[in-house]
Amino acid sequence: LKHIPTVGSSGIITSWIDAFKFVFYAKEIIHEGYVKARIRLCHYGSTFKVPLLDKWIIVVSGAEKLEDIRKSSREQLSVMDAINDLLQMDYTMGRCVAGDPYHIDVVGDALTHNIPACFADVHDEIKVAFRDNIPMSEEWISIPLFEAIRQIVCRANSRMFVRLPICRDRDYIKLSIDFTERVFLYASLLNHVPTILGPIFTPRNRALAKTENILGSTIRERLVHGKDWQDKPHDLLSWCLDATNNNETRRTIPDLSSRLLSLNMGAIHTISEAFTTVLYALAIHPEYVQTLRSEVESIIEEEGYTKVTMGKMAQLDSFMMEALRVYGNISVFGMRRIARKDFIFSDGTIVPAGSYTAVPAFSTNMDERNYKDPLEFKPWRFSDGRDDDKHPQLVSPGINFMIFGYGRHQCPSRFLAVIELKIMMSHVLLNFDVKMGKIPPPIWISEFVYIGRSNVLLRKR
Repeated sequence: LKHIPTVGSSGIITSWIDAFKFVFYAKEIIHEGYVKARIRLCHYGSTFKVPLLDKWIIVVSGAEKLEDIRKSSREQLSVMDAINDLLQMDYTMGRCVAGDPYHIDVVGDALTHNIPACFADVHDEIKVAFRDNIPMSEEWISIPLFEAIRQIVCRANSRMFVRLPICRDRDYIKLSIDFTERVFLYASLLNHVPTILGPIFTPRNRALAKTENILGSTIRERLVHGKDWQDKPHDLLSWCLDATNNNETRRTIPDLSSRLLSLNMGAIHTISEAFTTVLYALAIHPEYVQTLRSEVESIIEEEGYTKVTMGKMAQLDSFMMEALRVYGNISVFGMRRIARKDFIFSDGTIVPAGSYTAVPAFSTNMDERNYKDPLEFKPWRFSDGRDDDKHPQLVSPGINFMIFGYGRHQCPSRFLAVIELKIMMSHVLLNFDVKMGKIPPPIWISEFVYIGRSNVLLRKR
């Protein structure tokens, strides 16, 4: 990698020192490289590398390079290899999930296409989960927001994944949330210890045993019935079974339990962090509440409460995008890939096989060439002056907004995530007033950022 410029030092010892600095100052280090590259080339886009404790990571930016990544095949730049490495999936989720991720296609195909049919059920679960976790009080009450949101999100996901009554099973909810927390903690540890210690540091075995205990009888019943039967449940478990193509390795209780556990983990983490961020923004910007509330009320009154009407809430969509851009859990890196073979970018830059590449997502979000006054919160930034049918949408990000990635390997569950976010936001707008002093500062650990935890004040409208 000597042909790629380094931010920091390239020496054996000095690069290790810089790698330790990265744990505490990742955002600043990557932004320094991003700005220096821009100044050096006098145009948008460049390539540089930084040392991590266990690897070098090549950082690329610019429309041309992002388009190269978008067009690349899985055999050239693999997103799954990067995710497996990031989350140490062989140990945290099991080799069956990491080595045969057919469930990803199920999410992108069957689950996404069935969102309209399941919309009413998801909406119902969110309403009931709010009632069970956030009291409807005439007085202002302080709520530990993130904890309540994770409960609501887990139930909403599970209503579409495994249906009633399991989606309300307290042991299943606790198991799913605890596993989500531990995966990211243990993955971070596993990335910094010898691989041989992986089986010792995994949270999977205990979580899988509990999952099999809760889901085992349900999965067994589905396996006995086969593909087509009367009263077959309309949920993710059924769609995964349909996609097994009679592969007996896939059609086992441990395998299916592992997949549901991993899918729930990803959904809980992404949606809970995002909704917390958006609700924080709503709480500190009460001046925008009435505009959002009026939009939601008028659209629902005219056209009802459906997936289609959710897509027509342009101002709500813009508010959410801007909240996530300014206050959100946008990682230092986006679009992580591992090169399976030597990859050549359009400008001739060569990325050797086995190299880890990423895009500077946070810096892109704060670039004044992409957004005027990038540090300022402008709630209608993505809706003002746009035709209603053509305004940018959270579910269809571009090269300057990479919360769900970009190109053919965008997050396959983004459609469900955005629908859940809009249902929850509209529910809050229609039923609560909300306020707080200021958004707690985010917590940065290496390349990752976690939304700060704080209570918010809510009361019934």
